Amino acid sequence: MHSSTWKSLLVLGLTSLATESAAAPTSCPPPKVKPGRAIYITSNQQQNSIIALPIGSNGQLSAGTLTATGGSGSSILNQNGNVQTPATADVLSSQSAVTVAGNYLFAVNAGSNTVSMFAIDPLHPTRLTMVGRPAAVPGEFPVTVGASTKNKLVCVGATGAKSGVSCASFSSKGLGKMDQLRPVGLNQTTPPVGPPNTIGQVFFSEDEETLYTTVKGNPATNTTGTLGVFAVEQPCDGRGAVAVSQEGKLNVLDQTAVLFGAAPLPDSQILSSDAAFGAVMLSVDTETGTASVKNVIDVAGQKATCWATLSPETNTVFLADAGFDRFVELSSTDGSIKSTTNLNTGDPGINDLKAAGSFIYALSPGNATVAPAVTVFDVVSKKVAQHYQLKGSFATNKVQGLTVLA
Repeated sequence: MHSSTWKSLLVLGLTSLATESAAAPTSCPPPKVKPGRAIYITSNQQQNSIIALPIGSNGQLSAGTLTATGGSGSSILNQNGNVQTPATADVLSSQSAVTVAGNYLFAVNAGSNTVSMFAIDPLHPTRLTMVGRPAAVPGEFPVTVGASTKNKLVCVGATGAKSGVSCASFSSKGLGKMDQLRPVGLNQTTPPVGPPNTIGQVFFSEDEETLYTTVKGNPATNTTGTLGVFAVEQPCDGRGAVAVSQEGKLNVLDQTAVLFGAAPLPDSQILSSDAAFGAVMLSVDTETGTASVKNVIDVAGQKATCWATLSPETNTVFLADAGFDRFVELSSTDGSIKSTTNLNTGDPGINDLKAAGSFIYALSPGNATVAPAVTVFDVVSKKVAQHYQLKGSFATNKVQGLTVLA
């Protein structure tokens, strides 16, 4: 069968694999900020795939496509007494298992130690074409990927027995060779035992001149969180390649515990979630790579605050919890709590989120009785605009990561 015909059948076939509920009336006024064009999630199964769902003009989702990554997913291990068992939710324990840079999408394959790159069709953003072959990561169990459109760089955080951050250049021809690991101080196994003592997220600063990685501490062993800071180096003669420095700084932050996902802010500020108590505002001196805690935000009633995203509509940061379906909105200036919204979707928790336009898109892995779903949240009205359930063999509680093509 011709490949284009196969792809058309795949697109049509997926229309029966997703349902939606709690949708907002179509007469709602249009959002102030242009909505995103599509969201992307990894199935994270043995044969890993990208679930791509289009975003309509009203910000809501509809059925999309499924595209193989050429790699395999996996799961961390949870410690239950003296027994280690595969995690049943948030199985990579990370933010940004997928990320977008320009019209390219990147996804980690934790089970095969690779990262895949796709070209996004700008006219049909759920049509993905793999560029080259999945690139081998020199570490084990990659769980998070960050990319810089400005510098054409992609960096991956591996959190297994060989842990650290590896980077490569990318172009329309594909990924370059991943460079040597930048250690982040972990002593782990493959698969890793977590969520404590694993990498939370790898991401670039707001100006894309610095690479950050959050590393979770472990309250059980009195280990605090760490922020890795690595400068993006520009060639002095204009002839060499832009690269991420191998000589970074690992900042052990005493007022943190389980640093997880983060939202980069202007002026080298970061608002990072902390699964132990809520969140922290961090400030980074880019000249020295030194990071400090600017403010500690205790979130009352939190179970595991793990993910953060900055809304372009409100210029505030929204936090999500692995333990229940709730958003906490924070000031991007000082981290003070602006609002708390119980979503009341019936989802057991969230395991990644991303803002686009006037909406937040939040992924729930579900559980044995509740299907995985994406909640579309209106940041202006503070109401759920849509609760989109993922249906089909590709949608299990292993789903991980969510990013948006703006």
